[in-house]
Amino acid sequence: MHNITVVTLGPGAREHLTLGAVDALRQGGRIVLRTKRHGAAGYLAEQGLPFVTLDSLYDASEDFDTLALRAAQEVLRMAAAGPLCYGVADPGNDESVRRLLHMAADNVSILPGVTLEAPLLAARPTEKPLLISNAAGLTVLDGQRPLCITEIDSQALAGTCKLQLMEHYDPDCTLYFFPPGEGGKRQMTRTTLEELDRQPRYDHTCGALLLPGKPFEKERYDLQDVVNLMAHLRAPGGCPWDRAQTHRSLARYLVEEANEAAHAIAQEDWEAVADELGDVLLQVVFHASVGEEYGTMTLGDITTAICRKMIKRHTHIFGGQALETPEQVSDSWEKIKAKERGNQTPAQKMRSLPASLPPLLRALKVQEAAAKVGFDWPDAHGALDKVHEEANELLAELDAGRDTRDELGDLFFAAVNAARLMDTYPDEVVNISTEKFINRFEHMENAIKMDQKPFKCLTLEDWDVYWVRSKQADESLALLKTQEEIT
Repeated sequence: MHNITVVTLGPGAREHLTLGAVDALRQGGRIVLRTKRHGAAGYLAEQGLPFVTLDSLYDASEDFDTLALRAAQEVLRMAAAGPLCYGVADPGNDESVRRLLHMAADNVSILPGVTLEAPLLAARPTEKPLLISNAAGLTVLDGQRPLCITEIDSQALAGTCKLQLMEHYDPDCTLYFFPPGEGGKRQMTRTTLEELDRQPRYDHTCGALLLPGKPFEKERYDLQDVVNLMAHLRAPGGCPWDRAQTHRSLARYLVEEANEAAHAIAQEDWEAVADELGDVLLQVVFHASVGEEYGTMTLGDITTAICRKMIKRHTHIFGGQALETPEQVSDSWEKIKAKERGNQTPAQKMRSLPASLPPLLRALKVQEAAAKVGFDWPDAHGALDKVHEEANELLAELDAGRDTRDELGDLFFAAVNAARLMDTYPDEVVNISTEKFINRFEHMENAIKMDQKPFKCLTLEDWDVYWVRSKQADESLALLKTQEEIT
């Protein structure tokens, strides 16, 4: 195979052809243009330089990827007969060039030139850094930087780009739209992102420059905005409370926010879940900000630690291990963790659990460690018998007037064990019961107010009557919901 020189033709105007491009086209052998729809085609015709194009492949290809593959294959086929120049607007944004490099990199050289975005950025210079992408290959990761988009060749493609962009940029973000044109000086229209797919005309020369919104005045925010916000709050002149926090003072809030997020998930209130998980994320970013100031850690350290851990423990994804069921994955996970900890004994695993864990969760994890070595009830019935046994022992201590804390703790521990063997998370069921109590108490409270009875005048027997009524109303409502679900 002979050499293939990929020549950058530029955005379209002949003044965008470099001297190197002209020399290569004159001396590089056969000339192949990806398309005749480019200003360089007219220049070559004027200069008497013969060329062929790959325009016939456009109609014969069902999609963009197929077109790029066939174009690369056709160039390779023609290169078998002699050296050639393959002219494309911008090799850095051309999929057929990437295919050529993949198939015959040793025979392909690229001659740089004026890129597609160059006249757009010359018409409207912007702050760096900025991102550059062609419309068909647009991938949006955040809304932090200016974004230059080239080759917006249709209204449909403009609409697709807009939908991607509005996941990260606000609809009213400033957008400069460059209508069709190949001239050296490009015209532009100032508008907004929302108007990207509402312009009069589109073709392959169209482009856009999108500017991000002002910090802390957006509708859409991403992770970097959280980092920037925290840096702003802890900067000199920022919030006194935020500036005063340390890793130790923040520890309690991480636990509280995680519990609130878990409660929202149990309620299936997804708007609240997003809000509460945002609070959890803030705590992570808060610790990263404190860590950068004190030299303990950075956000990069945190993300690196978790990614390394997940890759290392998912050997069935990133290694050669074959695991097919969740149970197999769980067993493999525990073995890897045991190896990382130096093969701790079950008691050592229990000791390593921090005492700062929520008590019910710590009890659950201790029981799980014991169960893994076979010290467990065969099913929930044995655990429930133990609950009754512990309740009786507690009653005996109470009747004897002795300290009941030890037996009361045993009762809680036994109840956690029963919950575990029923495949139920203890905190979840306690929260359900607490919520049920609040609902019933609220119903009871409203009934007392309707009867115009002051709380302080009620006897225990009076309270009991209202409680029974509240319970009956709650049960009737639950029955009605069940019937509605069935029908």
